[in-house]
Amino acid sequence: MTTKILAKALMGTALTTLIALPAAADIRFWTTEEQPERLERQQRLAADFEEQSGIAVEVIPVTESELGTRATAAYAAGDLPDVIYHPLQYALPWIEAGILDGEIATEVIEELGPDTFASGALEFAAAEDGYAAVPVDGWTQMILYRKDLFEEAGLEAPTTYDAVTTAIEALHNPPEMFGFVAATKVDDNFMSQVLEHVFLANGASPVGDGGFTGFDEAATTEVLEFYKTIAEASPPGELFWEQSRSLYFSGDAAMIIWSPFILDELAGLRDDAPPTINDDPTSPELATKTGIVTSFAGPSNPDGAAWAEIRYLGITVDADFDEAQQFVEYSMTDGYTQTLAIAPEGKFPVRRGTEENPEEFVEAWAELPVGVDRKAPLSELYDPAMIDEIVAGLDTAQRWGIEDGQLALASKIVNSQIINRVVRQFIDGEIEAAAAVERMNEELAEIE
Repeated sequence: MTTKILAKALMGTALTTLIALPAAADIRFWTTEEQPERLERQQRLAADFEEQSGIAVEVIPVTESELGTRATAAYAAGDLPDVIYHPLQYALPWIEAGILDGEIATEVIEELGPDTFASGALEFAAAEDGYAAVPVDGWTQMILYRKDLFEEAGLEAPTTYDAVTTAIEALHNPPEMFGFVAATKVDDNFMSQVLEHVFLANGASPVGDGGFTGFDEAATTEVLEFYKTIAEASPPGELFWEQSRSLYFSGDAAMIIWSPFILDELAGLRDDAPPTINDDPTSPELATKTGIVTSFAGPSNPDGAAWAEIRYLGITVDADFDEAQQFVEYSMTDGYTQTLAIAPEGKFPVRRGTEENPEEFVEAWAELPVGVDRKAPLSELYDPAMIDEIVAGLDTAQRWGIEDGQLALASKIVNSQIINRVVRQFIDGEIEAAAAVERMNEELAEIE
C-alpha cells in the first residue's frame, strides 16, 4: 500500500467518528467509448468487477472532443472521477497539471509487471518518477499489400522505402493496377496521419528536447522524394481514406496505408464497405491475399518506426486510490479480454500476457470476434505471422514529440496542415525539395 493510500485510509478512519460512510465508496469511471454497444460492454465489465470485489463502478460516457475541457473543469471543482480512459495526448499534460496521480499508476504497472507490456506503450507514458497512466490498448497504422502479387513477382515485403519503391516499379500498371494509393487531400486529417508515419519511418521530426528544431534537410529530402514516388504511383486527384480503401478492395491497388479498423471490412464482414475483388461481397479472399507491415524504415532510420495511437487508464488525484487501483488492475487482468472485446480490431493488447503466460492476452484477443454484419475471430481470418506483426508494432510505436516531452507542440504542428500543403506543392512540382524543407521550417517555427 502506497503512502497516499495509507494516508487516505487513516483519514477515512478518523472521519468515521464524525460522519457515517458507506461500506464501499463508489468509483466513477469516465470513458470516451460512448457508442451504445461499447458502453454496454464496459457496464458489463463494471458489474463483473463489482461482483468480485464488492466495489460499485459508475460508467460515465464522455465525448472525446470534450474530455480535456471537462477534466480541467472537474479538477478545478475538486470533482474528478476516480479513473479516466483517455488518449495518449493527455497522459503527460495531465500529470503536469496535477490531474493524474502517477504514483498509483506506476504501482499498478509494477504490480502487473512492466515486462508484460509493449515497450512502446510504456515509453509514451514515462514520467519523471514512473508512469503517468496505465496503457490499456492501442493500434498501429499499417501498410497493407497484395502478398500474393508480391510473392508472384519475387518481391520483399514493403518494410522499407526501397522495398516499396521496388514493388512499385514491378507492379504499377495503371489503370489495371496502381502501385500505391497515397494520401494527397491536403485538408484531410488522413494525410496528416499518413505523412507523420512516413516521416517517422525515416527518423525526421520537427521537434526536440527544447521544442521546435525544424526538419533536417537531408532526411526530409529523402522523405519528400519517397512520398513523391508513391504519389506518382497513385491515381490523380484529391485522395484520402475512402479512395484508398475502395481501390484496394476492388483489386486495383498493390499497397495502401490504413488503420486496423479495415481488418474486418477486408474480410467481408461489413456490408456497407464490401471488398469487390470478386462477385461475393462477403468473401474473405482479399484478406487471405493481404500482408501487413506495421513498422517500416527509411534510409536514414534503419531501425524503422510504427505510428501508433495508445489509450490509457489514468487514476486521478481525487480518486479513492485503493479502490481505483483494484478496478484498473482488474481491467488489465481478469477483465482484460472484456476490455479488448469492446472493439478488438482497434484495441490491440498492449499487455501481452502475464509473467506465467507471456502470450495469454494476445492469444485471447486473436480469438475475439470482429465484424459488423458478420462476425469472425482475427485468428480465422489472418495467419499467425500477421497476428504477430499487428501486435509487434506497439514495440516500435512512435509519435512526434513523445520522447522529447513535446507532444503538445507536435500536435499543433500536425493539426496546422502546413506539412500537408508544402508536401503537396512538392509532389505537384511547384517547389524543389530544398525549398520545401525551408518553407516548412519557416512556417512551422511560428507555431507556439
